Amino acid sequence: MIKEIKKISQRVIPRMSRYYRILYEHNGKDMISSKELSDFSGYTAAQVRKDFAYFGQFGCPGRGYNIEGLKGSIRKILGLDRQWNVALIGVGNLGIALLGYKGFKDQGFEITAAFDNDPEKAGRMIKNVEIFSASKMCGVMRQKKIDMVILTVPRESAQAIAMEAVECGAKAVLNFAPINLKLPDAIKVRNIDMSIEIENLSFLISKG
Repeated sequence: MIKEIKKISQRVIPRMSRYYRILYEHNGKDMISSKELSDFSGYTAAQVRKDFAYFGQFGCPGRGYNIEGLKGSIRKILGLDRQWNVALIGVGNLGIALLGYKGFKDQGFEITAAFDNDPEKAGRMIKNVEIFSASKMCGVMRQKKIDMVILTVPRESAQAIAMEAVECGAKAVLNFAPINLKLPDAIKVRNIDMSIEIENLSFLISKG
């Protein structure tokens, strides 16, 4: 049973996503223990149990967790028990690659529109997603009831485009532009800076 969720550390949610993926890798099994989740996730068994305790009581003492039941509970916790309508803004090389990523749809994130300021792209279908002129963003986003946007635009235009997307109804932004966006507090933002991630790898290798 999922209990009423109060303030949760932001560090817990990525771990819940990790547990969710591990459970999907164990299709065919009925039960899984906190020790097994620990072995596969790299977190301690105590951390696994503590993370689940934030949300309710899911396990059976001495037996572990029912995999199907736990997957369903985590889906609810992560908001994956419904479809989210997503728009992609910026149909360059990265944008096209993301349009073709099947993992979004598998998890309930449906990219229903994409936008670009290149007039030659408007009206085309790429990876079964229609590309619209950026000038039509508000009308299309409202018509398609877009919840989230994926931003794959150059740094210099990212802030203005993100603000426009928010004004058009976006509640969350997944930002691939190398800039920290300044948006209203109510808007949820996740920044994916690939340069920082590869710099982290270079640091680890150099200190290896």
